[in-house]
Amino acid sequence: MNADVIGWASACILVLTISRQVYTQYRTRSVAGVSKWLFVGQLSASVGFTIYSWLLDNWVFVVVNFSLFITAVVGQFIYLRNRRLAQRTGSGGLQAGENAT
Repeated sequence: MNADVIGWASACILVLTISRQVYTQYRTRSVAGVSKWLFVGQLSASVGFTIYSWLLDNWVFVVVNFSLFITAVVGQFIYLRNRRLAQRTGSGGLQAGENAT
């Protein structure tokens, strides 16, 4: 089995997992349990790992780390939007089990 297949499959799983979490935050409009520092750390780490992977000429990790960077940017915008919404309504967003419609 080609090592790149394992790398690409793992990269896809990671990006899909984190993307799903960002989507859940978007859908529930909640900031409960989410720290802005999570996204700040993810942004910083993803930029560093993207540069590092590029310098090593490892395209699997260049793509996955850049994808994680984009996911972190989107996640940060969603976090800020949810926080503004919570401040306007005086709540922390929807509670667990409620539907965002």
